[in-house]
Amino acid sequence: MIEDTLKQAETKMRKAIEVAKEEFAGIRTGRANPALVNRLQVDYYGTPTPLQQLAGISAPEARLLVVSPYDRNATSAIEKAIRNSDLGINPANDGQVIRLSFPPLTEERRKEYVRLAKHRAEEARTSIRNVRRHEKDALAQLERDAQISQDEQRRAEQRLQGITDKYVAEVDSLLQHKERELLEV
Repeated sequence: MIEDTLKQAETKMRKAIEVAKEEFAGIRTGRANPALVNRLQVDYYGTPTPLQQLAGISAPEARLLVVSPYDRNATSAIEKAIRNSDLGINPANDGQVIRLSFPPLTEERRKEYVRLAKHRAEEARTSIRNVRRHEKDALAQLERDAQISQDEQRRAEQRLQGITDKYVAEVDSLLQHKERELLEV
């Protein structure tokens, strides 16, 4: 039972790391990256639809994304979703494709993105700590139900803390990497 609880905790923490990686990928660096628009939802005939389902997205140049809609009727809805997003760019439509030209990042904007990355990292750490708290409660319940001894509970909690520390360190590592990437000129 202890092993199941610890494996479950590790699985949930791994998922928190994956979410953090996706969040970091969505934070703009100096280069245009298709991951920047992955989270966009387009109102397609009244239904919120992910942009990747409506268009092909490529980065032919360092500061340019090209969005090629599969359905030309969706072009204006895609444009509207991009314009209303937090990307802060104005799409250029030539009838065939939508071009997103990213201006070079200013120092102030870079620092703002670093703050955003730190906030997302703290959310990931909080998520990991919540998993730890939930699983620690589960271990305490096992001890109260007399399924494990107090010593086994203490050892399991120490192992759980070790797992938690490992995943928090991984979030810190991801944050440091993203910070270096953002501050690189």
